[in-house]
Amino acid sequence: MLIPHPLLGLRDSQEFTYLGDASLMQRPDASAQNAEAEFCDYVFLRDNPAGEHRELWFHEQGDRSWLVVTRDTTTHEILGAELASDVKGAVK
Repeated sequence: MLIPHPLLGLRDSQEFTYLGDASLMQRPDASAQNAEAEFCDYVFLRDNPAGEHRELWFHEQGDRSWLVVTRDTTTHEILGAELASDVKGAVK
């Protein structure tokens, strides 16, 4: 599987470490009234989508950048990749 790194071009997925759902970038507010319940959901509850999904990948054997990779989970087709720093506020 090839990942289109926005700075380095196509890279083999074996250079990367998969973290999970890109929505993990949206941490709950620790000072909120219901912070304990929100963090419990954040840590333990995950969706298992079929189809297009945004994921976090770390370029461990390269430039050590974090990417948000859009991938079809049913076919493993990579639909795109962006630097996580460019989309941090936009991931939902």
